[in-house]
Amino acid sequence: MSEKNENSWFSDLLLAWYADNGRQLPWRETKDPYKIWISEVVLQQTRVEQGLPYYLRFVERFPTVVDLAEASEDEVLKHWQGLGYYSRARNLHAAAKQISTDRQGNIPDTYEGLRAMKGVGDYTAADIAALAYGLPHAAIDGNGYRVLSRVFGIDTPIDSTRGKKEFAQLGAELVSQSKPGEFNQGLMDLGATVCTPKNPQCESCPLTDKCHAQQHNKWQELPVKEKKTKVHDRFFYYFHITLPDGRILVKQRKDKDIWIGLFDYPMVESQSALEQAELFSSKEFKQLKKRMKGLTVTGEGKSLKHQLSHQTLHTTLYYCQAEKAELKDNEQAVEVDEFNQLAIPRLIELLGGKK
Repeated sequence: MSEKNENSWFSDLLLAWYADNGRQLPWRETKDPYKIWISEVVLQQTRVEQGLPYYLRFVERFPTVVDLAEASEDEVLKHWQGLGYYSRARNLHAAAKQISTDRQGNIPDTYEGLRAMKGVGDYTAADIAALAYGLPHAAIDGNGYRVLSRVFGIDTPIDSTRGKKEFAQLGAELVSQSKPGEFNQGLMDLGATVCTPKNPQCESCPLTDKCHAQQHNKWQELPVKEKKTKVHDRFFYYFHITLPDGRILVKQRKDKDIWIGLFDYPMVESQSALEQAELFSSKEFKQLKKRMKGLTVTGEGKSLKHQLSHQTLHTTLYYCQAEKAELKDNEQAVEVDEFNQLAIPRLIELLGGKK
């Protein structure tokens, strides 16, 4: 396809803006597909400012795909701690092991090969292909959807099958054939810093003279989403239990739920908020008390509301002591120093473990 088409003004203006305004980020200074891949996975659901320190720590510990493949899952999860969406880290680890075994550590150099990697979707495959290999694939994330829907006045829902197909086709028509990586990064940066969800800086946008939303005052209406994410509430009551020798009890989450493989404390979950009397008279607490001989609640710690993408966790921490513990298969008693080496959810960090 020729670089010059009826919409070539888009890539021309975007690339010129990006050359002057693009953010300096470490994964943009390399053609290493591994480091670009890591950055893409880190930045899913995470803003650049939040994700950058995690990226730097991760690639320092696992500088190559082979290093990542040879690490234990617990260590990978520990270095992912705080980013959330831990299935991404497990998929990264699984893909790294497959690449290390089947491809001698060489990451695929085609879009189709990248897309076949575990946990790699259309956007990630397109951006690695463009940034690492210069292949003309448009990578459209939430920022890109917002820019394109506003500039071209597209009101097809971005989360519908028809919308995804329409935007993918438009991206393929617009992407620069000679500088696809810069095009994708420019589209992301423009959406992140100028064409923002609220209060867009239209006066600073290189596309403002061509923008449908600007001309028709429709920026608040675009992009359109078809489905509203339903958020449900969960109520967690955690018990920080200390044994006479100073060890604390932790459990590894095994069920198909949030934080699989991570460690937290024994707990009682309720479908609604519980008063203390209700909590301590509940069947679940009585079962816990039966296993924890001489269990005594010594104090109440923090209460926090923790927001996940589809869930709101209402949590309270209680400090307890027990004379002896009858442990389940997924529970163990650990020293404080050992606990600090475990992969734990961000929520447990926020609640704290020391009285």
